[in-house]
Amino acid sequence: MTNVLKYNPAMQFESVNKIIERSIRDYWELPSISNYKGATLFYKDVARKMEKLHILFEECGVQKGDRIAISSRNQANWAVSFFATLTYGAVPVPLLHEFKPGNVHHLVNHSESKILFVDEIIWEGLEIGEMPELQAVVQVNSLQIIYSAGRDIDILASDIEAAFESRFPQGVRPEDLNYHEDSAEELAVLNYTSGTSGFSKGVMIPYRALWSNIIFARDAVPQLKPGCKVVSMLPAAHMYGLMFEVFYEFTRGVHIYFLTRVPSPKIILQAMKEVRPDIVIAVPLIIEKVYKNTIKPVIEKSGAIRFLLKLPVLDQIVLKKIKNQICEAFGGNFEEVIIGGAALNKEVDNFFHKIGFPYTVGYGMTECAPIIGYAHWNVTKPYSCGKLAPNLEIMIDSPDPQNVPGEILVKGANVFLGYYRNPEATSASFTEDGWFRTGDMGVIDSEGFIFLRGRNKCMILGPSGQNIYPEEIEGVINNVRYVVDSLVIEDKGLMTALIYPDFAQAQADGLDAEALEKFLNEAVAEASKDLANYSRVKKIEIMPEDFERTPKKSIKRYLYQRQ
Repeated sequence: MTNVLKYNPAMQFESVNKIIERSIRDYWELPSISNYKGATLFYKDVARKMEKLHILFEECGVQKGDRIAISSRNQANWAVSFFATLTYGAVPVPLLHEFKPGNVHHLVNHSESKILFVDEIIWEGLEIGEMPELQAVVQVNSLQIIYSAGRDIDILASDIEAAFESRFPQGVRPEDLNYHEDSAEELAVLNYTSGTSGFSKGVMIPYRALWSNIIFARDAVPQLKPGCKVVSMLPAAHMYGLMFEVFYEFTRGVHIYFLTRVPSPKIILQAMKEVRPDIVIAVPLIIEKVYKNTIKPVIEKSGAIRFLLKLPVLDQIVLKKIKNQICEAFGGNFEEVIIGGAALNKEVDNFFHKIGFPYTVGYGMTECAPIIGYAHWNVTKPYSCGKLAPNLEIMIDSPDPQNVPGEILVKGANVFLGYYRNPEATSASFTEDGWFRTGDMGVIDSEGFIFLRGRNKCMILGPSGQNIYPEEIEGVINNVRYVVDSLVIEDKGLMTALIYPDFAQAQADGLDAEALEKFLNEAVAEASKDLANYSRVKKIEIMPEDFERTPKKSIKRYLYQRQ
């Protein structure tokens, strides 16, 4: 193992809950959280709701360090529930709202949660008898108690109101706040993954990791100031969305707008236009859909634009016009679009770079809460995912880290404590000397820029021992007309591309199923000519429905592998 890169200044840890406490006091009269097209909570409103929940926790016998699960779509009260749990000294357990009822039952039990916050839609599919250790269930939408194990619901609710009035006879004031003072190695969040491998693991995130990500964000996005706005479109139960659309913004006096429902590109762009956020946090699929659906068709159908783009003088005029149109589509008020969760399609990457669009691609994992790499849009390199974040060290397990991909290993403040009640998985994820094995393959150049090549587990061994990274092949295929997304697998020794096409567009263009398949076979073969022979796709299969996806919109690859 070579090429250790260190960026690890002396830590000066500060209690995260005291940061939250100070932020609420400082921004008391500012808007804090809104449901898009709905009600707005000011910081003082959030404080009042949190204190009532603290009393609920006391009445239910919740102790410091106990777990409290939250299973809900994004909404204002999701954030209230999360911050109330954290500042009480309990451990929030965010559960993705896409989890099936059986998964929710299992993870509530596995986490040993005492209380469950759940939205009304998810609650309809759950069975309280399957979660015997729960002391109470609270509906997120209303923050009303809907189940109590030991007391009558009405009496419990009445006792909470009476205790609140007694404790705060003049209402909650800034000077009344006194949240749990955490320590660096203390467990802060238990976050269950739902990735491409399919097996959910409870990632134990310490307070130092939250603190380190806050410190990173202060330096990375200084433009976010009190009164700024952000649209939360990613699942808050996932660390990427939680940290950079909710958590950090809450500590900076930023007004957060939750979309509250599954965000289609149409809804996202509508919200962006109305809210005009100061920063945009996104995953590649969203950005790629905007490019494919709104930009690329205009260029392809307009002979004039294609002609102008080839002219050396008028080229910049056209590019600036296109850039401005894209910026306006995202509200026109942001300084930067930060993309994370996966690599950006190279065609989109190239085009955005050419027009000077202010975007950057970062690198992170749930196990690092989540940040590992980032660089501002005007200094990053095409196809890279930035440089190493503060308070971390990185190492590439390769004899030639600048040219030969190796597994990326990291150490530092951001790295998790291990997997909850899973010592085997924890042990397998760390080297003997404490490096975390990310499972990602990549290289790092002489300037410290990180370039991902794919997942170690996804790598296919070629016929002569070549390392084949399907993600790179998929990037080529996804640029083919009518391809929405693709997945490359090995099937009986053949490199096979599973393709989900845009059936509606193909039909509109006069292609039936047979003609579409013929076109895709020919187009994929043509696109693959630039690949090494051993990486070329030999067979395609048309998928009748979209792939099943993770919250980051990555394909759940394990569902499509073949022996």
